[in-house]
Amino acid sequence: MDGKGRCMDNIFIARLWRSVKYEEIYVHEFQSVEQLRKALKKYFDFYNHERPHQSFKAQTPAGVYYGKNQLRMVG
Repeated sequence: MDGKGRCMDNIFIARLWRSVKYEEIYVHEFQSVEQLRKALKKYFDFYNHERPHQSFKAQTPAGVYYGKNQLRMVG
């Protein structure tokens, strides 16, 4: 955020967290913080490598950033 009045700086992050909440957090019940952390790690991997994005013409963020021959680090 660059400061007061810079709403365009935050719009991408706000959209990301909306997706996280509606696609992962609100649809599952987590018994511990560790369980939530594992689920978020798995979700972000899905979000970046498998979930097509309309703004990227049905490509994934990793596909756009790295190209077709993307290196995937799952751990």
